[in-house]
Amino acid sequence: MDSKKPPYVVRPTTAVLTRGFDPSLSVGSARPAVFRSSTYVFSSPESAERSFAIALGRAQPRPDENVDLIYARISHPNAEILEDQIVPLEPGARDAAVFNSGMAAISTIFFTVCRPGNTFVYTTPLYGGTYHLIHQILEPFGIHGIPVRAGDTGMMRKTIASARNLRVVFIETPANPILTMTDIAAATAEAKQHPDSPLVAVDNTFLGPTFQHPLECDADLAVYSATKFLSGFSDLIGGVILARDPSLIAELHGTRAILGNILQADECWLLDGRLPTVTLRMNRQSKNAQRIAEDLARHEKISKVHYPTLFEDPEQVRIRDAQCRFPGAILSFELKGGKRAAFDFLRNLQIARCAVSLGGVETLVCHPATTTHSEMSEEDRLNSGVTDSLVRVSVGIEDWRDLLHDFRQALDAIGE
Repeated sequence: MDSKKPPYVVRPTTAVLTRGFDPSLSVGSARPAVFRSSTYVFSSPESAERSFAIALGRAQPRPDENVDLIYARISHPNAEILEDQIVPLEPGARDAAVFNSGMAAISTIFFTVCRPGNTFVYTTPLYGGTYHLIHQILEPFGIHGIPVRAGDTGMMRKTIASARNLRVVFIETPANPILTMTDIAAATAEAKQHPDSPLVAVDNTFLGPTFQHPLECDADLAVYSATKFLSGFSDLIGGVILARDPSLIAELHGTRAILGNILQADECWLLDGRLPTVTLRMNRQSKNAQRIAEDLARHEKISKVHYPTLFEDPEQVRIRDAQCRFPGAILSFELKGGKRAAFDFLRNLQIARCAVSLGGVETLVCHPATTTHSEMSEEDRLNSGVTDSLVRVSVGIEDWRDLLHDFRQALDAIGE
């Protein structure tokens, strides 16, 4: 009988501080330094040959092989450190790729996997940048998108099953900005039965990596705008893709090298320093948002609050309970009085700021119909629930009582 104990595995919050970085390679620095270099010196001609063979896909690196770097457009030390250190935050992930924006990450998926004549399935509503990518870039290239309303599990299954030349199922959940959730596990189960073996990619920006884990639901790719919660300070732009299968990340790395959309060294260094506090920040933001959402749901000038703990639809409750640990920091609500009431509310805020983006330590509020989702046709917006009366809130780490007072006084000022 083997009496050996299994190796001890540290938890993600510890691993993110301890893996992926060797102080001896940075003159003993306790934390990574910034490596600002465009090109790298090879240890030998043979090493140069080996590096190019691996970079161009002619060979695969051996386990624990240290491959010489070539050129910063392909990879660089800060990208490699960040990609290694971010993996523990996404349960099930084995590798990652970093990009210079969330849209760069999403675009790279489609440019890697899809060709003219292929199709993909996507949930609606979507972030406005993704909507633009689909309708202004992919479709003119002959890559056809098939929309499915977020949360409609039956239609998602049916659409995946009936699609031809299907390469990607792209899910944004919760949906921006109305928080409707899509069943990731149901979509991945249907995709695995499809003869085309499409990839399932999940934009996990709103709840991940702390409260929702797509790879645990069998998705192939978890995608992030690192600009948001991963960074958390509204001062850098980045994107991340994580996968269980390292070969998928290798393909994305190859496309990234050609597009030149790798995250630069300074931003990698900044983002790497933010990773240990992601869970701390998101927990505080989620607690704040839940208190505020549940209070505002009773306000006489608000007709509806969209927030996971306030779901009434049984299917949405089921999905929430199956794949989300906590409700997160994003809420939206519809005001009585339409666009004028929404603008009055925004105009009178004193603590929260009127700005797009989300996930920062400060509270940001916007009007999606005229900003983040303004590229959508009026029909698409209304069908997706993005009305003129809708306001989206990204709750920060301020004292929730101060934020609630600010929202109440701004609501009181509507119509004055």
